[in-house]
Amino acid sequence: MDFWKHTLGSPTKIVAPMVDASELPWRLLSRQYGAQLCYTPMLHSALFSRDLKYRTEALASCDEDKPLIVQLCGNEPQTMLEAALLAQDHCLAIDINLGCPQAIAKRGHYGAFLQDEWPLLSEMVSLLSKNLKIPVTCKVRRFETKEKTIEYAKLLENAGCSILTVHGRTREQKGPLTGLADWTYVKSVSDAVNIPVFSNGNVQNIQDLERCLEETGAVGVMTAEGNLYNPAIFMGQNPPIWEPALKYLDLVKKYPCPNSYIRGHLFKLFHHVLSLPENNNLRIELGAANTLDQFTNITNKIRSMYELYHTGDKVWEAPVEPESHNLLLPPWLCQPYVRDTPEGHIKKVEDKVKEAEKRLSEGTKRFYEDAEGNPISRKKMKKIRRISRRPEKPENCSPKSMEKCSLCENPLGSKCGYQLCKKCCRDKCFIENLDCEGHRILVKTRREMAKKHANQKNKGKSAIASNSELTEVKCDS
Repeated sequence: MDFWKHTLGSPTKIVAPMVDASELPWRLLSRQYGAQLCYTPMLHSALFSRDLKYRTEALASCDEDKPLIVQLCGNEPQTMLEAALLAQDHCLAIDINLGCPQAIAKRGHYGAFLQDEWPLLSEMVSLLSKNLKIPVTCKVRRFETKEKTIEYAKLLENAGCSILTVHGRTREQKGPLTGLADWTYVKSVSDAVNIPVFSNGNVQNIQDLERCLEETGAVGVMTAEGNLYNPAIFMGQNPPIWEPALKYLDLVKKYPCPNSYIRGHLFKLFHHVLSLPENNNLRIELGAANTLDQFTNITNKIRSMYELYHTGDKVWEAPVEPESHNLLLPPWLCQPYVRDTPEGHIKKVEDKVKEAEKRLSEGTKRFYEDAEGNPISRKKMKKIRRISRRPEKPENCSPKSMEKCSLCENPLGSKCGYQLCKKCCRDKCFIENLDCEGHRILVKTRREMAKKHANQKNKGKSAIASNSELTEVKCDS
């Protein structure tokens, strides 16, 4: 508890470690909007240990970026220790990721896919806590039962964990099956251990945070998605989306980061605006953007489109259809992204399967829809996909000239000086000894070259004949 109080400064508003999302500029932006503690993105311990470039980029920080905790993942205790020793001078604690449920963690056998290997985890946490000069913390997901979750938490506490972050979802709760986090599991762990507990999950506004602190007994609340869609979540504000976007882009100018990170943040900030059908081209433009100037221009476009609505100089008429656009707040304000429930997702999947089976029985192989859910042909779908891949190319290109040759029914060459098709142009040039640059027919030029070559050849033969006659005269003499 002393570490949480005195070293970290008793933080309650915490930004979670997020791959490709909790980089330095975003952490600084979050701190400007009230975040009291930030984590680095999850860093792979083996890569961190051996790759200097990866390590240097991962540890990018500044004086304003404090307090900071570095999060590592891996399954080899010694490799984790080597990485932690290299990172310990750049942060206040090392966090071990035992909660990532994604496919990449399953392939690499780390994160939440280590939660059943208790001897390994006990060795790993113990090794780091005994050999580092800074504390070790852990981030975990709950098990199916409270009893096993509590036993798991005590194991980590006894091994040397100083702060435990408990995500109120199981390893299987992810993607469209995410559902709600169960805070009662966090409460059970908080009551059972003697170390500070952070709660993670279900925090989309400041009211959620306050309620979570009260109901779980946790000393701090960590948020990921809530922060990405509204970085001002800890201040209880919903600013217009262009304000945090422009602040973030200014920070990126000072502390550069990959374009993929910038694009990802802007897509989340602008999610509700870009979901409107009339802004489909803007969404495509953001997907193709790859320079800071382009990102800034798109942000300013959105600002110019909605600023008058925000100031009240224009009246906003909220769309009712489709349901996802029927927001409590207007779309230009930062606000959470509300997922469909797992039950709702499963029902939608089942309905699509039934629709596909019905169409299959009617003889239709595949079913295509546009962005608004209207049925379209396969040909139309291919055109939509082609345009989305090349948004910079005009949708309606001017067709080639279909004027006819003056001598026949074939289309004339677009650059032919005689207004003929290629066949008629070739005949004309042959008969009248002409060239056509448009069709690259060079009859006249080639004939002149042939004559020149023939003349040179004849002159050579004459010179040889003259030399032979002269030789014969000398011999006679």
